[in-house]
Amino acid sequence: MSSTLEEWLTEDEESSVSFQNEDIEFELPQPDTLSDWVKAVVEKEGGNLHHVCYVFCTDEYLLHLNQEYLGHDTYTDIITFPYTEPPLIEGDIFISIDRVKENAGQFGVPFEQELHRVMIHGVLHLCGYSDKSPEEVALMRKKEDEALQLL
Repeated sequence: MSSTLEEWLTEDEESSVSFQNEDIEFELPQPDTLSDWVKAVVEKEGGNLHHVCYVFCTDEYLLHLNQEYLGHDTYTDIITFPYTEPPLIEGDIFISIDRVKENAGQFGVPFEQELHRVMIHGVLHLCGYSDKSPEEVALMRKKEDEALQLL
């Protein structure tokens, strides 16, 4: 059945990346460039991109999602909701702009650099990478760095 779904999605839909805001005023710089970048990273990872929707939001909005869907009562910079299994890539990626700004300051990097890292982190989750163990965290960081070099 999944091959039928994959064939249907491949034949009837072009790959797409969309961006929207929830509870925040935010304008993403260079959305077309970032969309092409996401597509290139998915392809490099052997994925078949159907659709990825980025939702930029506030800390409070993402905290609510974290509590409701994951049972975690903590702030986070990103939550990824995959709707398919790799290699088919489809999902929503929620990013707290508040948290990205704070993290950029803590890490001493420009906001856009941290935003790009978080954006691609979500895509890598959709591609099947995890970050639960120290080894997985190290691999995720390596993949993020490789992806950032493509931008």
